[in-house]
Amino acid sequence: MPAIHKILIANRGEIACRIQRTAQALGYRTVAVFSDADAKALHVQMADQAVRIGPSPVQQSYLNIPAILDAARRSGADAIHPGYGFLSENAEFARACEQAGLIFIGPSVEAIELMGSKRQSKIAMLEAGVPCIAGYQGTEQDDATLLREAERIGYPLMIKASAGGGGRGMRLLQNVADLPAQLRTARSEALNAFGSDELILEQALIEPRHVEVQLFGDQHGNLIYLGERDCSIQRRHQKVIEEAPCPVMTAELRQAMGEAALKAGRAVNYVGAGTVEFLLDTRGQFYFLEMNTRLQVEHPVTELITGLDLVAWQLLVAEGQPLPLTQDRVQLNGHAMEVRLYAEDPAQDFLPQTGRVQAWEPALQHGTRIDHGLLEGQSVSPFYDPMLGKLIAWGASREEARRKLLRAVQDTVLLGVQSNQRLLASLLQHPQFISGEFSTAFIARYFSEHPCLHRYIANAEELAIAAMLFYQSSALAHRAPLTGWRNNASVPLHYRLGLDDQNWTAQLLAHAQGAFTVQVAERTLELKLIDQDTQSLTLELDGLRQRHAYRLDSGHLWLFSHPGSLRLEDRTHAVIDSQTSVSSGTLKAPMDGAIVDVLVSEGSPVSKGQLLVVLEAMKMEHPLKAGIDGVLKRVQVKVGDQVKNRQVLLQVE
Repeated sequence: MPAIHKILIANRGEIACRIQRTAQALGYRTVAVFSDADAKALHVQMADQAVRIGPSPVQQSYLNIPAILDAARRSGADAIHPGYGFLSENAEFARACEQAGLIFIGPSVEAIELMGSKRQSKIAMLEAGVPCIAGYQGTEQDDATLLREAERIGYPLMIKASAGGGGRGMRLLQNVADLPAQLRTARSEALNAFGSDELILEQALIEPRHVEVQLFGDQHGNLIYLGERDCSIQRRHQKVIEEAPCPVMTAELRQAMGEAALKAGRAVNYVGAGTVEFLLDTRGQFYFLEMNTRLQVEHPVTELITGLDLVAWQLLVAEGQPLPLTQDRVQLNGHAMEVRLYAEDPAQDFLPQTGRVQAWEPALQHGTRIDHGLLEGQSVSPFYDPMLGKLIAWGASREEARRKLLRAVQDTVLLGVQSNQRLLASLLQHPQFISGEFSTAFIARYFSEHPCLHRYIANAEELAIAAMLFYQSSALAHRAPLTGWRNNASVPLHYRLGLDDQNWTAQLLAHAQGAFTVQVAERTLELKLIDQDTQSLTLELDGLRQRHAYRLDSGHLWLFSHPGSLRLEDRTHAVIDSQTSVSSGTLKAPMDGAIVDVLVSEGSPVSKGQLLVVLEAMKMEHPLKAGIDGVLKRVQVKVGDQVKNRQVLLQVE
């Protein structure tokens, strides 16, 4: 049997850190690879050795097969773990590892090739007797054929990138009128994300549950399943909350889905960790969706209810050892839930966010686990997926797991980068989620107008704390005592606090012994400062004492707001801009990214809402549209340009 001594992890972020923890605990040496954007990342610092593999864009680094193989050669690694995403389901990469004499910690090249194609895998599953959804998975990919097949299948209809995942290259259509345009965007997104624009069509199931089965096979022909996970809480076909076991699962249904998953695995002689995903309808019928030939993002919930380390199992199997358990010895205990923490702004249609992590304090409590790759001071770049980490909780019951996870979400401090934290807390508290009765349509049905999806408005308490912190900062700068004392203490100070295009006023009166009176709008609040350092303060506000995390720098305040990050500016002495308008002829980049399409030219007329530019950031395409009617005066970018957040792209007059 081949022995592994040193493992190169061909990935980044939280999964690279998670793999290293198990590998190092088992005595293996680890090698990290990094791009220019990740030179100081946590996964690099954790590794025994690290090798630069190229510039920041993924095509030049984490998708650069020759560079990764060269890193393995230079470091003396004898095995490669691909993690998930990037090259984890790339058959060419697995084959190249084998040809280089490296152990690929994953399934066979043949299994990856077959299951990596939604088109080919669906054909194989039909032959293996696995239930499948009606659709088109043919080789003819021209528009005429797809239009004809769409009419045969009927609407609503799903377009899917054959090589895709994570919601990229996927579109839901309600009628034929939208099909040509959606085929174009799905092909473009699939080609950019996966290097293939091949598509399949499927009948869209209305409000199913998304349930997946964890498989594990070894090189001796043993194949078992480790229960199921419910991943129905999704946004744009991307999972947001995962849990195990499925809340509506019965013993009979679990066995039926498990046996169907085993049929899928045996059809390709599966070895290693894999997941067979199904859609479960309201009648209890389930249908094959796809098979992921890698470790899943949501694998921790399976680990928590089985007591197993799936990465350790991957290493055992890669060395040729048999599975540690047989099917009859697999036990499921308690309940586990996981949420994905994303750098995105739900109030801006979930626009990915970039910036500097000002504070990161994960709330580790009994029964919780947080997988991440974050460091304070690091930059969240536009080059990679916006997922920052995962918060996971285990409980004896589903309700206990939910309650623990909610507390972890509410208490984890992330400042400097906008995230989906408020959304996660709101989802976990929703009565329909608590009941366990939900589907993949949950967010669309219950959260289309939820307050957490709108711009956050600072409340009076937060504005009062901000005014006090700005006062304390000014007092410190002028070497005044931090007790609130000043010569004209009876005269209140006036503050103007701002967030984007919003402004609030506050009046602060400082008293002795760290006491303050702050008036915000019609409210008067009494504050008493108990303790303070440069990262947090303990404050008594109207009789309630609580700790608040914050960071303050040059008139910019990041305040943790239980949960979420609130950024405020001290605009007390700033000149008021009277030129601000709602509509503008200047189109600016909403984030760092790359220009993948420019659909207009200088001198051409444009109308409000017209698509002008397509920006790619964090592996997704973002259409940028005109804010006014007019004539295009100036185009300042071209296809392929890397642009910064707020950079001017073009101007309409």
